[in-house]
Amino acid sequence: MKSFSYLSAPDVGTALRTVADGEDVKFLAGGTNLVDLMREGIEHPATVVDITRLPLTGIEELPDGTIRVGALVSNSRLAADPLIRTRYPVLAKAILLGASAQLRNMATVGGNLLQRTRCMYFYDEASACNKRVPGSGCDAIGGFSRGSAVLGSSEHCIATHPSDMAVALVMLDAVVEVESVRGIRRIPVADFHQLPGDTPHIETVLAPDELITAIELPPVPVATHSRYRKVRDRASYAFALVSVAAALAVKDGVVTDVRLALGGVATKPWRARVAEELLLGAEATDENFARAAAAELAPALPQSDNAFKIDLAQRTVVAVLRTLNAERSAS
Repeated sequence: MKSFSYLSAPDVGTALRTVADGEDVKFLAGGTNLVDLMREGIEHPATVVDITRLPLTGIEELPDGTIRVGALVSNSRLAADPLIRTRYPVLAKAILLGASAQLRNMATVGGNLLQRTRCMYFYDEASACNKRVPGSGCDAIGGFSRGSAVLGSSEHCIATHPSDMAVALVMLDAVVEVESVRGIRRIPVADFHQLPGDTPHIETVLAPDELITAIELPPVPVATHSRYRKVRDRASYAFALVSVAAALAVKDGVVTDVRLALGGVATKPWRARVAEELLLGAEATDENFARAAAAELAPALPQSDNAFKIDLAQRTVVAVLRTLNAERSAS
């Protein structure tokens, strides 16, 4: 591991000034991804700023019903919070399916959004990877790509985004608050992660000197009836082959509100807006669920060994919507 300087920031201002005045500075929170990447020689910051002492650990309800979550709230605490479990069960479930209890206790909300891909070629220094070394190529294309993306990819990268939590946040129209010495800005989670295009090493719209300070969850009435389903090779906290975050409202057999997002199939957390548009106002039937899922996956570009994800994603969408619809009918 490369030598680096370490600073424990006593306040937000110090943290922001340090990253603004330095070069190759990284913020350290739970460290569940950054420390691994430093050990592997993929990340090699000159300075690490420990932000765990900052007052960013609150979960509070704002006057308009928005839930504000501090960036340093642990994944375990967020999943267990009564407001989250009641209003956004899809988020609580996504977090619980995302990692072991030990990791959830350390991992933070802000860090979860910033975790990097688990593509095997990204972690293998002997392989070509445009995320790790821009311009070097992508050995996953034409290589072992079973876990790779079928949506949002490019000729330069087919790596999937690994977060379960982010899939639920995209479905919920969550907003990321970030701060720098220049001030505060707010970014919809749906716009926070970038498609790879020809710059796959630039993964988010976050500037190098910006710190995530909070996530805001707006009131989403339909989210009280929501589910997260994760399909993976093994139940012991493997990354998703396909995951679906969904919420559904039906009246007199017609869909009056629907939210859908996909994980495991795309290069960023994927809001299924095509499927949502087709379902809104349609009859809540398996046939319409399947038609909407097929339309969402129509642009998919699979590799030789991950084409199964297209059918698997479609069937998972139908299964989750069918379950939600049946629960509505029974209630």
